[in-house]
Amino acid sequence: MRTITWDDERDCIVMIDQTKLPAEHTTYHAETVPELIESIEMLRIRGASGLGAAGAYGVALATRRNDADDFEAFVDAVATDAEAIATARPTAVNLSREVDSLRGVLRSCTSIPEARERTLAAAEELADVDVARNKRLGEHGAELLDDGDTVMTHCNAGALATVDWGTALGVVYSAQEAGKRVDVIANETRPLNQGSRITTVELQERGVETTLVPDNASGLCMQQGMVDAVIVGADRVVLDGGEEFGDQGVVFNKIGTYKHAVLADRHDVPFVVAAPHATVDTERSADEVEIEQRDGDELRKIYGTQNAPPETAVYNPAFDATPMELVDYLVTETGVYEPPLDRAAFEAEADRATP
Repeated sequence: MRTITWDDERDCIVMIDQTKLPAEHTTYHAETVPELIESIEMLRIRGASGLGAAGAYGVALATRRNDADDFEAFVDAVATDAEAIATARPTAVNLSREVDSLRGVLRSCTSIPEARERTLAAAEELADVDVARNKRLGEHGAELLDDGDTVMTHCNAGALATVDWGTALGVVYSAQEAGKRVDVIANETRPLNQGSRITTVELQERGVETTLVPDNASGLCMQQGMVDAVIVGADRVVLDGGEEFGDQGVVFNKIGTYKHAVLADRHDVPFVVAAPHATVDTERSADEVEIEQRDGDELRKIYGTQNAPPETAVYNPAFDATPMELVDYLVTETGVYEPPLDRAAFEAEADRATP
């Protein structure tokens, strides 16, 4: 099944519960907006594209859980829910972007039944578009790989981070479909181990030879010539690097991405970012992007077992910033780009990518 979709019988959102992997492959039904927000915050659903779909379906859900005597009051109530969904996780741009898209659909409606019908239809269409564009992205990225290559990846940027197919891992799957043998080295991705818990499961299900390594082994793997390319996804790409990075652009992705980019640069290993145009934010600079801070107990405890004294101070950012000067290729559904990116040309390509 898809990572997230709509359950017609229960009239709500159903998603793969990624917090239960790898021990259990099960689904969770978000029947209310608070349940969806909780699912986003606790990472039942995650990944830039996955969150975008969750945001769109969330607005459709809000139209079904709100009622009012007049349409204006109904729209206000749905808008309040939509804002809460959009801000549930601040760094990934897709969540707020797709919520805004569905707000536009809502504003064009004139009745509650129309709003319910059209928001769900728009969310379903967005989910279909996500799958199609990621498959195109994968085909473009696969051209960078040769038969027999080994790819290192970080976190999970596969089918479970999108509606289906994936971005970074979508490149691997497309290479596989093209008849190329591509192996993967997956970083465990502390502290929540999305690489070990999710990426390894996904790759093994698709028959991709996979080796799991601790995050701190990535440099050694490159030093020993074990890696032909590092391919990661992105939660947000900005073209304006702001005060610190200037006009070179910045990739915001799972914490640890910057370290792997530096190591790849040191060892002449191509560093590739795979992300659809929907993840590229042309409106904000790096200075305006909020890096989410996670609960300190994600480090103080490991699966419920105390890992550090309860009073230990913790700095637990979910993402870091990688300057585009460390990126060799940016792959989107419209092609492969070599930084530095020409802003005008890239924005024109983004317009072409809009379904």
